[in-house]
Amino acid sequence: MEQFKGQPRLPKFAVPKRYDIRLKPDLTACKFGGSVAVDLDIVADTRFLVLNAAKLSVNAGSVSFTHQDSSKVFKPSKVEIFEEDGILVLEFGETLPFGLGVLAISFEGILNDSMKGFYRSTYEHNAEKKNMAVTQFEPVDARRCFPCWDEPAWKATFKITLADVPSELVTLSNMPVVEEKVDGHLKTVSYLESPIMSTYLVAIVVGLFDYVEDHTSDGIKVRVYCQVGKANQGKFALSVAVRTLELYKEYFAVPYSLPKLDMVAIPDFSVEAMENYGLVTYRDAALLFDEQHSAASNKQNVAVAVAHELAHQWFGNLVTMEWWTHLWLNEGFATWVSYLATDNLFPEWQIWTQFLDECTGGLRLDALEESHPIEINHADEVDEIFDAISYTKGAFLILMLQSYLGAECFQRSLASYIRKHASSNAKTEDLWAALEEGSGEPVNKLMNSWTQQKGYPVVSVKVKDQKLEFDQTQFLSSGSQGDGQWIVPITLCCGSYNVRKSFLLQTKSRTLDIKEFLGCSIAETGSRGSNENNALCSWIKVNVDQTGFYRVKYNEELADKLRNAIENKYLSATDRFGVLDDSFALSMARQQSFASLLTLLGAYREELDFTVLLNLITISYKLASIAADAVPELLDLINQFLIGLLQYSAQKLGWDPKPGESHLDAMLRGEILAALAVFGHDLTINEASRRFHAFLDDRNTALLPADIRKAVYVAVMQRVSTSNRSGYESLLRVYRETDLSQEKNRILSSLALCPEHWKFSTFF
Repeated sequence: MEQFKGQPRLPKFAVPKRYDIRLKPDLTACKFGGSVAVDLDIVADTRFLVLNAAKLSVNAGSVSFTHQDSSKVFKPSKVEIFEEDGILVLEFGETLPFGLGVLAISFEGILNDSMKGFYRSTYEHNAEKKNMAVTQFEPVDARRCFPCWDEPAWKATFKITLADVPSELVTLSNMPVVEEKVDGHLKTVSYLESPIMSTYLVAIVVGLFDYVEDHTSDGIKVRVYCQVGKANQGKFALSVAVRTLELYKEYFAVPYSLPKLDMVAIPDFSVEAMENYGLVTYRDAALLFDEQHSAASNKQNVAVAVAHELAHQWFGNLVTMEWWTHLWLNEGFATWVSYLATDNLFPEWQIWTQFLDECTGGLRLDALEESHPIEINHADEVDEIFDAISYTKGAFLILMLQSYLGAECFQRSLASYIRKHASSNAKTEDLWAALEEGSGEPVNKLMNSWTQQKGYPVVSVKVKDQKLEFDQTQFLSSGSQGDGQWIVPITLCCGSYNVRKSFLLQTKSRTLDIKEFLGCSIAETGSRGSNENNALCSWIKVNVDQTGFYRVKYNEELADKLRNAIENKYLSATDRFGVLDDSFALSMARQQSFASLLTLLGAYREELDFTVLLNLITISYKLASIAADAVPELLDLINQFLIGLLQYSAQKLGWDPKPGESHLDAMLRGEILAALAVFGHDLTINEASRRFHAFLDDRNTALLPADIRKAVYVAVMQRVSTSNRSGYESLLRVYRETDLSQEKNRILSSLALCPEHWKFSTFF
């Protein structure tokens, strides 16, 4: 048996085809019993069966393998679980015959409180604390619920039965109920057999819920389940889900493959959401939206989260990664396409510009020397690859590739990939092959340089004698030099978005004649605009609309021209964002001075775009933090400078929502007011205090709409000190009184934002 310990993958002696699982959860004792019968195909000579199990007590006497043809029953001579490897090894006295048979196992487990496997979550109903039973199996925790081949490639069908469940509770699984038998206060519920899928997508939920329901145009039943009394908070997610299923059916050119889709809000959940096939589970705040007390940002977060998880119903569930090394393909793609869907449903949100802000996390993490390639060659610690590299860098690479190939070609090739690999598993190179076949472009060669090495380049650009000189080096936030090299899709425009070119930078350096390449000449320093024949361009922007996963460093002359273009509002919001973000990153890496960064910041004084301002605020927070440590005597001056940057947009937005204002203005107002408060703007803090006290007297006051509550809470904390705890105590009281998770999150994220360093002996 020792030979199987320490192995990263299960041996391929047997192939699971079908699971018949029976579980009996006890929500009072917080434990469960169960049995599983697995249809197995023995495909190699073996006296052993090796599968996954963890934190389970297996009844050794119950284990048997019955061969289909001979009906002979084989009992194992040894049964042992190796917890450190999460495997169950069965040793038989003789070689098992080839072909189909049934492996039967009975077991017991604990409904744990670690939010892994089959676990318990708690909620309140009629002022009484109750338990619910929930599953969270990704990446490798189905084995905590039942013995199984717990790897993505071991796909099978699943027949699930829940026995002896209190009859008043709701029981959910991946498929619709096929039979329900009630016996007094208990019931046994059986579900239709699932289509072929991986173990990590199996799901079960048992608890007390209300729901709202709708149907897609082709009859798919969609429900949102939430705690009793909160059904109205599920209506927005329900609407998004129905519309998104219909959108994806068209985009992927493949219909949704199950007869129903349930989405459930779970009070205790380790991640934002999980894409279980047909039964998607969410953290409360990621699924529920309260029209009165949720902010516009909460509404957007719900839409993106739902679109992300439903994308997985095709890209992940229908077509599944072969192994966790390809996780980025699942999560990067779902992240990218969730923005595509949200933009289709809510174009007024300008979500693609916001996508850039989402992806800065990937850029910052991947600039660390300790980063890892997006596609790794081992997965000993699977949990560690669920990070911004897999999600946001992955999404950015998909965007970069789609931009390079063209949206129509990309969609057509993607649909072909899904049809070819439906109900099966795929690797990264399978997607590249489909895109390469559909486009005729060297996709595999291009993308391997981005997925098989860590990091990304900074492309330095300078002009000399009417020639543009490009040079790529690996960008590291430490300021040191890396040795990576990439095939970089370069896009650039000169003085106008109508004058643009693109090419692949396949070597470390390249020089281009501007006249020959762009049909224009770079203007002399100080000139603006272009002449009537468009012979001159006043500025050059590389990485147009920030569709490439790289940073750009301009020489001083080109940087000055870009700053002028920003001041004169010549650049798009995405490019204004990119110039700012690249400049800040280069300054932090000591590749350009902070003085040049501060000069650039001044060009954004009249900025009104939500995403650009959000990044400006984020950078301002970091600059203030650096100043507080490095030059505390200048902190007040730095804060006054930062307040000055935000005054124009703050005055435009004001404190109160305007009739018919945009979703983005509603989100921006709170961000700006919070920043002004943190930087010590007395007028903002005073007004926030006035509105907060009105809110304490009347929780429904119009003076404190949900969109500015966090800003006001942050402002209140600016006046809290060891000698004045009243604001803190009042916020804590609001926290205890609310049952809305989004409100609790707003308060928790504000409590630590106090300028005076102090501690309380008790928090709650």
